[in-house]
Amino acid sequence: MIIVIQCTDRVGLVAAISGLLAQKQFNITSMHEHVDNTANLFFMRLEVDKTDNAEGLEEDLCQILPHGAIVKINPLPEKKIIVLVTKEYHCLADILVRNYFKTLGASVQCVIGNHDTLQDICRRFEVPFYHLPANGDKELFEQKLLNTIGKYEYDYLVLAKFMRILSHQFVSRFPMQIINIHHSFLPAFAGASPYRQAYERGVKLIGATAHYVTDELDEGPIIAQQIIPANHSLAVSDMVKAGKEIETAVLAKALKLVFDDRVFVYKNKTVVLE
Repeated sequence: MIIVIQCTDRVGLVAAISGLLAQKQFNITSMHEHVDNTANLFFMRLEVDKTDNAEGLEEDLCQILPHGAIVKINPLPEKKIIVLVTKEYHCLADILVRNYFKTLGASVQCVIGNHDTLQDICRRFEVPFYHLPANGDKELFEQKLLNTIGKYEYDYLVLAKFMRILSHQFVSRFPMQIINIHHSFLPAFAGASPYRQAYERGVKLIGATAHYVTDELDEGPIIAQQIIPANHSLAVSDMVKAGKEIETAVLAKALKLVFDDRVFVYKNKTVVLE
């Protein structure tokens, strides 16, 4: 069972929490904590080796913690996700393979695509696929998207190279529940063909960023990032291939962190207790 705690910091929190769990015969098998001294916030993630007799534990913890503490207890850690895609297969394929072999840490409920390009691979992995064309009417498209999502239970929506900008109205329904992956270059290249732009500029690093989706495009709290070196010998196609590989790796890492309840969000940043 996983317990995550976020609250105002004060002396004695670790002792109080561990003491309460010991009193209730919960053996702590893993404990990570962090204090943001600037914000005076305390973050903790614990794993305990039993899941029974957890009734009332959240209330008991809140009684010994500062006012306004956030406590989440998850006796069944596996999450449920819905994946949104367009045409690029690399991130989806990795998710489907991990889902098939039960190493994802979540179960894929369905895949929704605004093109039908990836329908066949979903069929092969026996995952439901919904084709919802985006034909210019954004409001209607998002309503169809909501209707399809509403058919399933889910914890997160994963944008696995979903090349559509979602409206404020849509995003506001899923606070810190939408996870996105995108390329990262320095300098940043907006618009179409970012890898060609990067090639023409002669970039020396290719990267990827996984983050939560907010109203500010690609500006949500960052979960994971990674970079790899690039040089003059790489053609555009080489850069695209390297970019797909790092996007796949970073999204996989971010999803694992989120599914393991290791990511805390506050303001527009994260604390990741690895």
